[in-house]
Parts: sequence; C-alpha cells; structure tokens
Amino acid sequence: MKRLLHLFIALASCGSATAQEAPKPLRAGIVGLDTSHVPAFTKLFNNPKSEGDLAGITVVAGYPGGTDMPASKDRVAKFTEQVRGMGVEIVDSIPRLLEKVDVVLLESVDGRIHLEEVRQIFPSGKPVFIDKPVAGTLAETLAVFELAKQHHVALFSSSSTRFGDRISSVRQDEALGDLLGATTWGPCSYQSGTPDLFFYAIHGVESLYTLMGPGCQTVSRVKGPVHDQVTGTWQDGRLGTYRGIVKGKADFGATAYGSKGIVQVAESPSYERLCRQIAKFFRTGVPPVSQAETVEIFTFMEAADESVRQGGTPVVLADVLAKARVESAKLVQP
Repeated sequence: MKRLLHLFIALASCGSATAQEAPKPLRAGIVGLDTSHVPAFTKLFNNPKSEGDLAGITVVAGYPGGTDMPASKDRVAKFTEQVRGMGVEIVDSIPRLLEKVDVVLLESVDGRIHLEEVRQIFPSGKPVFIDKPVAGTLAETLAVFELAKQHHVALFSSSSTRFGDRISSVRQDEALGDLLGATTWGPCSYQSGTPDLFFYAIHGVESLYTLMGPGCQTVSRVKGPVHDQVTGTWQDGRLGTYRGIVKGKADFGATAYGSKGIVQVAESPSYERLCRQIAKFFRTGVPPVSQAETVEIFTFMEAADESVRQGGTPVVLADVLAKARVESAKLVQP
C-alpha cells in the first residue's frame, strides 16, 4: 500500500513539474503594420504547431501606424489586412493595444517615429522588441535607451542577420583561429530623413559586429553609385569593412580573416531564428545583444555619414557619440 502511495506522489510531482516547465502564454502586440516583418513574425508566433521558444506566444493585437515614408505609406494597408486575416485584432491607438497585451513588438518601418512611440509604450512597463532601426538618429537611439531605463523596461533591438546559423558560429570555428578582421556585404538602399545606413545597410553592419564585436574607434566611408564601402578600425588594430551593394546582384555574406584560415559565409537572414531570440527575451527580460553594442553599431553608422560629409576622412566614434549624448539629454527632459 505504501509503495502505491509513493508511486502516486511521484507521478503527481512529475505532472506538477511538467506543468511548471510549460511556458506561460504571452499575448503580443505589434505597433506599426507597415513592414513585411509583421506578417512573417505573426505567422511564426501564431502557428499552432510552434515548438520550443516560439510556443505560447500569440500576436493578438496590432496598431497600423504609418508615416509619409514611401516604405510605410505604400504598404501599411496591405500588411494590416494580412495580419487581420490571421486573426489579429486591429486597434486604433497604442494605449488601446497596451490594454490587450503582455509584450510589444515595435515594428514601424520608419525609425523617425520610434521615439514618440516608445514614449507611449514604456510607461506600461511591458518588455519591448524594437525592429531596426532603434530610432531615426543616434541621439534618439540614446534617448530610447534612457527612457527604457527610467521606466524599468526590458528592451532589445537587432537585425535578423546576427542570428544566422553560420554567422553566429564563425568565431568558434577552429579552422579560423583568432579573428584578425572581417568583411560583410549585403543589399544597400536608403530612405530620406535618416542616416544612410540605418534603413537597410544595418543588416550587413550588424553582421560585421557579430564577427568583430564592439571596440571600433574610427570609421571612414566611400559612397559610390554601385557600392557603398565603410571601413572601421578597431582598438586592437583589426579592420572591419561593410560593403553595401547599391546596384547589381545583392546577396548577404561575410568573410572572416583568421590566424589559421579564412572562412566565408553566405546565408539569408532567418526570421525564425530572430523570433526565437525575441521569445527568449520576452520570457527572461535578458537581451541577447547588449545596449552598449547596439549603441556602438548606431554610432558606427552615423559616423559613416559624417565621414562622407568630410570627404571620406576617418571619423572618431567617441566624438560622434559625445555630440549625440548632448542632443539626447535634451530629448529625454520632461
């Protein structure tokens, strides 16, 4: 009899542990329905067969938003209808969306409005993923992170290129040895109103930082009609280069130069791998990319614009960051 009782208790405990291990369901809301990421991410999160990190997160509400930027105004209606067809409730304001969700994906394709959007989102205290770019300028990017700190909000932003299976594992490749430098490339297009690299080149720049890590000191840039090339010098003397493909065949790729060998990578961004990282972040509150590295990436890109204005001469990132901090302090004042 005692053995049966012990067996019953063991089975009950096992069932309880299993229940505790099941991820807590989370309701996600999307602000900005004007990018192809919106239906792609919604499809991944709302798939009833989703497993692992994606399981239990459902996009339940969306706020269309939109601006006069062509990439926004020409697509917001189409993507709104697509997610509506997936069962997502469309609401008319950010406050209304916040009433219905636990976590937020800020997807507005126009980074110029991100700062004003987070001013509405952050007081809720809900975790937020901001799709690229964090904001419309470096100063605004700093302001976004400062406001998140003030409101004790867990915040994360990254391109999907960082989490590619190959690019994320290159540094551990024994055939490479010590990483001595890297070159990345990818499609490059611009949107008026933001620094050149913020809109699409950010994907290739993020890949560069995935390989090189932070520590860039100066940036120089040559902007041409076919290619846009940005070279950074790291504090240990390593060189990292991003080559934006403005015209012609435009795939994503990278070359890592090591002490033992040279490793090349060619892979498309993976929305699924990014969404798995977003899901982990929503559950833990721990961003997979540090604020410091994200800020340096945006400093790198804004310094690239400054280099063009100065005729391609090297620009010191610390100087660009210091100037942006002064501007940012004005943006976060009550």
